[in-house]
Amino acid sequence: MDPNLLQAIQKYAWVLPVALLLAFMYRAKLASELRFARTEPKRWLFEKWKNWGEPLLIAAILAIFIRTFIFGPYKIPTGSMKPTFMEEDKIFVDKLSYRFRLPERGDIIVFKYPLDRKKDFVKRLAGLPGDSLEIRKGVLIVNGKAMTDLPFSKNTYYNVEDWKFGKSGQVIRVPDGHYFALGDNSAHSADSRQWGFVPKQDLVGKAFMIWWPPKRIKLAK
Repeated sequence: MDPNLLQAIQKYAWVLPVALLLAFMYRAKLASELRFARTEPKRWLFEKWKNWGEPLLIAAILAIFIRTFIFGPYKIPTGSMKPTFMEEDKIFVDKLSYRFRLPERGDIIVFKYPLDRKKDFVKRLAGLPGDSLEIRKGVLIVNGKAMTDLPFSKNTYYNVEDWKFGKSGQVIRVPDGHYFALGDNSAHSADSRQWGFVPKQDLVGKAFMIWWPPKRIKLAK
């Protein structure tokens, strides 16, 4: 027998005895339901729909709506946002607030990856439309001012000479309707320095909370 199949059988071997035990405990109820289904199938189906199908359908629609338009869970796959997010952290993303206000510099944003819009990326918003940015001696300079306050002051930013943006001495100008995003772990982050600007319409939302693992539950800043 295939070892993987044998392992799966062993893993779920408890299901059969539990199912048999439940069937024995509720045998009278099951017998009654079977009689009802045989004698009045239409009424039986209608009652099952009202009691189970309709509530489950409504719950599923609400869950899809909330996840799509209000907030959703995401998992952090890499260390590009260390120490803010660690690999395997699970976060909640607010998908609603940017519909009513503009993003702010320093927000942790989730957006469609410009080189593959099927993927979502998480980075920190460093440049707003119209901003001029430069990375100088590890410090982010925005509109001629060094970002020496949190959250930018806790990070060291690196020039990468063979990427499109972020070269030594290069001043980056963010076009209208776009944003410039950087990873907090700049030495190990593929971000706007490599692939450019994030269009406004590709913003998904703002990361606001780590909810897993339990020891790391906190608001994201």
